[in-house]
Amino acid sequence: MAFPTASTTLSDDRRTVADATPGFMPADEADALHRVADHYLSQRDSVGVGVEIGTYCGKSTVYLGDAAERHGALVVTVDHHRGSEEHQPGWEYHDTSLVDSHAGLLDTAARFRRTMFDAKLESTVLGFLAPSAAAALVWGKPADFVFIDGGHSMQAAQTDYDGWSPWVRTGGALLIHDVFPDPADGGRPPYEIYRQALDSGLFTEVDAYGSLRVLVRA
Repeated sequence: MAFPTASTTLSDDRRTVADATPGFMPADEADALHRVADHYLSQRDSVGVGVEIGTYCGKSTVYLGDAAERHGALVVTVDHHRGSEEHQPGWEYHDTSLVDSHAGLLDTAARFRRTMFDAKLESTVLGFLAPSAAAALVWGKPADFVFIDGGHSMQAAQTDYDGWSPWVRTGGALLIHDVFPDPADGGRPPYEIYRQALDSGLFTEVDAYGSLRVLVRA
């Protein structure tokens, strides 16, 4: 399936905000994410809702929020804002500027709020500050898409998949980031849950953009 590109380009102002935001989503994959979110949110007569698992500082959330705003939809982005394993002290992606001096722990919540303020998306993007599993327990409605881009340990990826893939509506999309079929290219857990989704028979792959996979629920 090819998703339309016309009228789905991020504004220069919001792209500047996204580019200045700490994060790990390549620009071409972020543009693809924007187009996919726009497509699935455009199909609803009622208020559409997309879910992002793994916010960090909100780089990819700018793209999702922009797509949602076009259709009067909402994006709920779920994160405990303490960072994944690779963000902790001593690991490759640890950023000392994001450490809360009071708690002595990573805290990306304030940087996320700054991103949404700068992008003028505070009324469109709802931040759900909670662990993924806890948030899934109180979630109560089908989503037009669920974008999984949280922790990359097997436990974290499995928790995200188990808790959130059932909420994708019929005809909606499950989006999984950092899917690398070749282990030499990246970690395995996102690929493993991608395979689980395909093997379940509930999801069919309809497109791929770099490491982003788009699966539709039958």
